[in-house]
Order: sequence, then C-alpha cells, then structure tokens
Amino acid sequence: MAPDIAPELAPLPPAQDLKLTLESPLVLQSGVTLSPVTLAYQTYGTLNAARSNCVLICHALTGDQYLAGVHPVNGKPGWWDDLVGPGKVIDTNRFFVVCSNVLGGCMGSTGPKEINPATRKPWGLEFPVITIRDMVQAQAKLLDYLGIDKLFCVMGGSMGAMQVLEWANRFPERVFAAVPIAGSYRHSAQNIAFHEVGRQAIMADPDWCHGNYLAENKIPKRGLAVARMAAHITYLSEAALHRKFGRRLQDRETLTYGFDADFQVESYLRYQGSTFVDRFDANSYLYITRAMDYFDLAQENDGILSNAFKGTRVRYCLVSFSSDWLFPTEESRAIVRALNAVAANVSFVEVESDKGHDAFLLDEPDFHQTLQGFIDGSAEICGLPSREIKG
Repeated sequence: MAPDIAPELAPLPPAQDLKLTLESPLVLQSGVTLSPVTLAYQTYGTLNAARSNCVLICHALTGDQYLAGVHPVNGKPGWWDDLVGPGKVIDTNRFFVVCSNVLGGCMGSTGPKEINPATRKPWGLEFPVITIRDMVQAQAKLLDYLGIDKLFCVMGGSMGAMQVLEWANRFPERVFAAVPIAGSYRHSAQNIAFHEVGRQAIMADPDWCHGNYLAENKIPKRGLAVARMAAHITYLSEAALHRKFGRRLQDRETLTYGFDADFQVESYLRYQGSTFVDRFDANSYLYITRAMDYFDLAQENDGILSNAFKGTRVRYCLVSFSSDWLFPTEESRAIVRALNAVAANVSFVEVESDKGHDAFLLDEPDFHQTLQGFIDGSAEICGLPSREIKG
C-alpha cells in the first residue's frame, strides 16, 4: 500500500470553474462603459480569519487563471506550479492565492470571444479596447466580492508585472507588498514593434474575417501561429536557443534545399505556433497586446515615474534576469531609482540566467530563493505564521 502523503505536501485539488459577474458596469479607461463583466478565477489555499493572507498573482500575456495544479484544458501543470502549492515557495498552507483571467482574456473572462448581449453574437472587434488599468480595476472588484480589503502581496511576471505596478499605484492602501518580475513601467518601442508584427500576421490571415471569424465558423490559425512564433523568440535568449538547438537538423542528415523545417529550431517554433492556436483566441491576442502597448506609468504621472510612488508604504521586491532582452534589467533599475527617489522600501535582485525572459516561468533556484526570502520577511512583519522548515 502506498504511504500516506503528508498534508503539507498533498497535491492541490482539481481546478474549480469559478466565475464572478460584476454587479455594476465597469467604466473603462477609454471612457466606455462595459456591462456585464464576468471574471473567471481560481483560488488556492484558505483565507484566514483576519483576511490578511491573500496573495494575488497576475498572469502574463498568454497565461490564465490556472497557475497551479493540473490545467483542466491541456492536462499539464499550471504555469507556476513549481512555485505555488502546499509546501512550495508560495505555500498554500500559509496563503490564500487568487488568480483571475484578465479582462479581455479567453479563458472565461469577458473578452472579444464572449457574447455581446446587444447582438447575441461574439463581441469580435466591437469589444472596447482595454488597458492594464481596466484589468486591475476588475480584479479589485473581484477582491471586494471575496471580502479582501488588503492584499498581503501582489506579484506577477511580464504583463503580470505591469498589473502589479498598476495595483501599487492605484490602490497602495490595499497592498502590503508588491513583486514585479521581469517587467517594466512601460512598453518600449521595440516591444510595441514586435506586438505589431504579431497583430498584422493575425489580421492578414483570410480566416480572420475582419475579426468576425467565430461567426463565420473559422479560426485564423496561420496568422495566430506566426504571431506566437515571433513572440516566442523574444521570450528566449540567444544562448538558450543555441543550447537547445544550435544549427542541428530536424529528423534528417542533410539539407533538403527547400523550405521545409530543416532545422530543429524551425520545427520547435512551428510546434509552438500550432499548439498555441488550440488554446488562445486571436482577437484576445490583439486586445491584450494593445493593452500592454498602452501601459506607461511615467506618462500617467506627468512624465515623472517617481510621482507614481509618492508617499507609498508598499514594500517592493523587483526581480530581473540578466539575459532578458524583452524586459532588460535596466527597465527594473529605472523603477528602483524612482522608488529610491521617494524613499520607498525597495529591494532588487538581478538573477544570473541564460534562459531569457521566460526564466520567471522556469526552474531558477536563485529566483525562487529570492522570492522565498522576501515572502518570509514580509510575512514576519505582517504577523503571519512562519514557514515550517522540514528536515
């Protein structure tokens, strides 16, 4: 008979299909009023009696609410399963973890693939353009519903880091600690350019049908796959690509002198593109990338980034990765300088890694140790239970 699993290391239960439809319309940053608004979300762990142990985790561009345990759609581990769960860095025996699919997403939250109540057809391009601020406003209403006035911590990587910064800027009184990972206070011209290539690939696909592909029973698979391929290159470093593939050929010993996938790296990118179209909506990709492009915390504060943090009592821990050229370390350093300018409580770590931007999703012991140390120190200040160290 198999041995019993210790409760502190027991696997997470199956994902729940949790959804909240907001009671009141959501006024977007553009001035448009959106209603009804539904947020799909997941929770892990138990909220304590004082409602003080909540960790909000914000997902990246192509992520979703299923960050831990078994993903109910693809059967794979959640995108942060290495970090979230019983006995892990974000220990669900200590913390109540919340993660919602962003507004504009395609995993149950209101977005362009959902039904427009006015037309009873998918929103398509009639869906209003949304921003990072709109995503955070919707998350705040979700926490209101859950009865959580203040977060112990809000954290996330890439686009998740943008949401973290927006949270700390918009709702500093509701955040004790903030961990923006591999992110920036604004999207660079280079990043906007990469997103535009992806959007144009989608819109050039004949099956996009001017955004009405769902009504036409079509999917712009080719365009969306190319968008994913182009973006995926930015998530890796040259060193990571060389280590994984080099110039090795794919299932052949000689060149074909044609345009098949001669090289392993070509085959890998084609695979990434083909699997992506099975789980992501093309219009959501357009809307979410545009939301990232519009994010600029300095511009929203009279062009001075430090103004976004004046008087803040939030404890910050910023993490970057040495080989991340999509959101390079200098972007995080700019945020640190702005926080130092207003005497904020901030720590910063650049993790040495050759894995590129995606390092925040991978097994990086130095990153995990940094996160563990910050969480433990912040929990002690908040009076939350200490981590139980086994062995």
